[in-house]
Amino acid sequence: MNGFDNREKGFEAKYSVDQELEFKIIARRNRLLGAWAAEQMGLSGDAVVSYSKEVIAADFEKTGDSDVVEKVLKDFAGKGIDIDEAALRKKMSEFGAVAREQFTA
Repeated sequence: MNGFDNREKGFEAKYSVDQELEFKIIARRNRLLGAWAAEQMGLSGDAVVSYSKEVIAADFEKTGDSDVVEKVLKDFAGKGIDIDEAALRKKMSEFGAVAREQFTA
């Protein structure tokens, strides 16, 4: 039974590592999205970093990506920037691919 226990512990450890990696990828994606969105809104310097942190923090409000999408869409609307949800989600997907590549390369 010891072999089975070791295998189970191995699977649990891999799952934990995979979950941590996914969390980091999503946080990086949100940081990249926040920096891009800040630039679209005309922010620069420390304001870009600050806004990126706001986008990362927004992801903890609800499960999934809807909270991040809602925040950026609301902020864009406040600045008069016209972008629809589909275009924003496409941009998120692009940044997700970049973030994944950064962590897995």
